[in-house]
Amino acid sequence: MSYHNPPTPPRKSATFDDYTLAEIRRAAATGIYDIRGAGAKRKVPHFDDLLFLGASISRYPLEGYREKCDTSVVLGSRFAKKPIYLKTPITIAGMSFGALSGHAKEALGRGATIAGTSTTTGDGGMTDEERGHSQTLVYQYLPSRYGMNPKDLRRADAIEIVVGQGAKPGGGGMLLGQKISDRVAEMRTLPKGIDQRSACRHPDWTGPDDLEIKILELREITDWQKPIYIKIGGARPYYDTALAVKAGADVVVLDGMQGGTAATQDVFIENVGMPTLACIRPAVQALQDLGMHRKVQLIVSGGIRSGADVAKALALGADAVAIGTAALVAIGDNDPRWEAEYNELGTTAGAYDDWHEGKDPAGITTQDPELMKRLDPVAAGRRLANYLKVMTLEAQTIARACGKNHLHNLEPEDLVALTMEASAMAQVPLAGTSWIPGKGGF
Repeated sequence: MSYHNPPTPPRKSATFDDYTLAEIRRAAATGIYDIRGAGAKRKVPHFDDLLFLGASISRYPLEGYREKCDTSVVLGSRFAKKPIYLKTPITIAGMSFGALSGHAKEALGRGATIAGTSTTTGDGGMTDEERGHSQTLVYQYLPSRYGMNPKDLRRADAIEIVVGQGAKPGGGGMLLGQKISDRVAEMRTLPKGIDQRSACRHPDWTGPDDLEIKILELREITDWQKPIYIKIGGARPYYDTALAVKAGADVVVLDGMQGGTAATQDVFIENVGMPTLACIRPAVQALQDLGMHRKVQLIVSGGIRSGADVAKALALGADAVAIGTAALVAIGDNDPRWEAEYNELGTTAGAYDDWHEGKDPAGITTQDPELMKRLDPVAAGRRLANYLKVMTLEAQTIARACGKNHLHNLEPEDLVALTMEASAMAQVPLAGTSWIPGKGGF
């Protein structure tokens, strides 16, 4: 009797996996780097790695819906004469007209208004659809200055100076020529059909001292009425937050690497910046060190998907959150009903990130008139409002379970981490211990 060992199966490299090999071949064949949107796809420590410690004997829970748990938030109370009052701490992040259709911007405004929260413009200026259907609208003031004018600054309810974005801190977004319609070109004062790249830094200031001057200029233009936000990418959150506060910001918006609906280089999205989870505690520490926590509000964005994510961000010290990708999904993007057409584009509904190409079957990230007709802004606005309502109720449910009568009363002591990485980033104990990596305990 003879014995034969079975053949050893082929072993693929973990370093040179199928995606990496395909990308090498694509780059070699085209000589062009890949561009996409949708934020980082790599797995990083996130809110899923945290759990809440509900109340029992040592903590007393609130009873169902009979005991009030407040969700309201005031933004911009430091210097502005007219701070922003919202019913929910979940806001809509800045996404540009140009990247999004006019119908999509209208839907976002409608949904945010029904839910009692704010929406935000983006690179490219303010549209009448957006202003007309947004009870509270934040106007982004970006390095490109596309669409910026004093009239719209005054029409806004708050101004957000964008210094950085989570998917590309230190870089700018891209809008390809096929999305530069007559209207987009006119608003941006640029040629139709020509690729546009947003600048990575503001043209008229180079540091925090100049930023303070710019903030004062904007306050003068708006008669000190509007809150001034500063948006920073998640790179050096402690120092950037501290400098934004010292420059005079009313609100700091902190964007982690899982955020970013706009397009830029894939290598940038996946390799620059930090996870949202790693950004929050350093920013909060900066506010605390300056005696400004809760006086200057902190909005966190980048990968927020559920009420649990909202509650965890607030427990770590944020005052509010902003959603972008999730809001687009809520109004109909990446919907499986268009799966056949996503397949024709060489992708699938759940993975579609070629928003910059302007071929979105859902009619959301496009300027194609025929595709845009597929989105009903009234119905889409209702879907967004429903989603925001559910997220708010979920966050309330968790806060009540922790014995808190306001979402802002959630605190790091209500959390534990499932992994050492999440424990170190969020600075909460590893579950079942009092140990935080680098901080002792057992």
